[in-house]
Amino acid sequence: MNTQEQDRLFALRQLNLLDTSPSESFDRITRMASQLFGLPIAAVSLTDENRQWFKSRVGVDHWEIPRETAPCADVCDSSQILIIPDLLASDRYRNSNLANSGIRFYAGAPLVTREGHTLGAMCVLGTQPREVSEQEQKTLYDLAAMVMAQIELQHAFGRIDPLTGLSNRHQFAEDLQDMERNAPDGQKVALFTEVVDASELSTLHRTMGPAFLDELARVTARCLQQAIDSKSKLYHLGGCQFVHLVDQTSDADLLEEATRLRQALLVLESTRAAPVLLRPTMGIAPFSLSEVTPEDVLRTAHAACLDARQAGKSAGLFSLDLDAHYQRRFAILGGIGPALENVNELYLVFQPRVSLTSGECLGAEALLRWQHPTLGEVSPGEFIPLIENTPMAKPLTQWVLRHAVRQAAAWHREGKTLQISVNVSATNLEEEDFAIRLLNEMARMELPSTAIEVELTESALISQGEVAANQLKTLIAAGLRVAIDDFGTGYSSLSYLHEIPAHTVKIDRRFITELGEDARTETLVNSMISMAHDLGYRVVAEGIENDTSYRRLMELGCDEAQGYFIAKPLLPGAFEKWLHDRTV
Repeated sequence: MNTQEQDRLFALRQLNLLDTSPSESFDRITRMASQLFGLPIAAVSLTDENRQWFKSRVGVDHWEIPRETAPCADVCDSSQILIIPDLLASDRYRNSNLANSGIRFYAGAPLVTREGHTLGAMCVLGTQPREVSEQEQKTLYDLAAMVMAQIELQHAFGRIDPLTGLSNRHQFAEDLQDMERNAPDGQKVALFTEVVDASELSTLHRTMGPAFLDELARVTARCLQQAIDSKSKLYHLGGCQFVHLVDQTSDADLLEEATRLRQALLVLESTRAAPVLLRPTMGIAPFSLSEVTPEDVLRTAHAACLDARQAGKSAGLFSLDLDAHYQRRFAILGGIGPALENVNELYLVFQPRVSLTSGECLGAEALLRWQHPTLGEVSPGEFIPLIENTPMAKPLTQWVLRHAVRQAAAWHREGKTLQISVNVSATNLEEEDFAIRLLNEMARMELPSTAIEVELTESALISQGEVAANQLKTLIAAGLRVAIDDFGTGYSSLSYLHEIPAHTVKIDRRFITELGEDARTETLVNSMISMAHDLGYRVVAEGIENDTSYRRLMELGCDEAQGYFIAKPLLPGAFEKWLHDRTV
């Protein structure tokens, strides 16, 4: 094989066209050729080392024919248009594969790259002898130019990653659509490879520079390309992430293949071919071509990879259960914005707090609830942790404060001097206008400062920055009370208790539910109450569920009680009825 032919074959293979699925972008050109010439057969024929392979074909069932005596091979060798009016009248072609299959007429125009490499031919064929006019020759040249324009479009404009020479995610999407068109019931598996944890890339970029990461991507791309099946096409998704498709097989075989590829990558590290310690992780996602989009394939394969890395495994199969969990999280995060605008989704319930000495209801804790339009009732224990560190935390807390203040004001106008407690996160305290917004809302509703208590977790109070500390000082100076929520669960409950600017401590329910059953728990609760009282705090016990706990807390000198034994969280109307029934 001469050097020119080697260069041509290299250029052909770099285009990633051979042995790929049918593509509508090429098929429409072959259909047009067949119609323009009024012939039953047309093809985009690529000249490989020993064969003619059809990237697109009309009127023919087979994918390839031997290169020897194929007219398209001669077009490739000469880079000139070739017209054969009658193959049986030609000394060269009368015994060719085409002639033996009943083909009598052939016309082919060369497919030439900008660098001058001829890839094959745009050809039309017929079963009867035929002549070609000068205008038809020009048309054939135009069709060949259209094929090359499509090839170059795919290769140069958004389809090929210039760093690795591999196809990218755009080409992946197009290839998957072509596969689905050709075999809609096909079953495939995406193998997603993340060579380095994505969270480490920014550190590597900062310490080693972009050229370092480029070289890492090139080295790992070559390694993976050599390690996967020659019929599989590798795609570079960016950074150090790759994906390729394999046929569906057993889970054990898929995991074994993933392990083999991972070991191949680790060899790079041991031979110092890779300039960094590698932590390859594989995600495996089976799918049906007709049932998913390319975006879903990449998402599920990446999800399997992330789940495996989080579990400390080298490879993982996509889990529908885990995916449903993350899809639910996504739905919750995406749904809170519309919920703030919809009067039928978010609402407050109020759980009474009563004095353990007099039994009088002194106030209530305002608790947020969410009736999601598709997920149903979503627990605040699920959605609040997701939202509190997002930009939606501020408007959500504002919604709660506004509605709690309005309800408190309505009760005060009716003569019910209740103190309403609202939960506030550390994120809210970092808002420089948090205190002023709350105070303005209370002033607008003519609500006295003693009517609202702000509840914060111990960790939020201890870790507060200067902004948060100033917000608390402003609220306390205005007369609002501050409570430490979930007391006893923090990492420094007693040692920092004297430093926290609060008026009340609320002992966490996990201690209260075991009162009367565990002597050590009772000793701990007794110590908490005594310590808090000695430091001037009022004490509230949360989560009281039985008479035993209620009475024991009375004996221990606890000030207030809250829990299902007294009342569950109630809608405003039900709360008012409970309050009325209790005082009758």
